[in-house]
Amino acid sequence: MARFYRYRLPPWILKCLIVIETCTLPILIYQLIRTLFFPTTLDVFLLGLLVGLFIAFYLEWI
Repeated sequence: MARFYRYRLPPWILKCLIVIETCTLPILIYQLIRTLFFPTTLDVFLLGLLVGLFIAFYLEWI
C-alpha cells in the first residue's frame, strides 16, 4: 500500500489543506489563552484537538 502523498490530491482539496495549515497556529494560540483564563471541558478538549492537528501538520502526517 502506497504512502499518502499530499500533492496527488485534487487542487481544491490541496488548497483547503493549505488554508487549514496556515490558520491552525493563530487559532491554537487564541485557544490556549482562552483555556488558561476560562478552563472548561470543551476548551480543554478543543485545545487538545488543535494541538494534535498542529503536530500532524508540523510532522507532515497530513
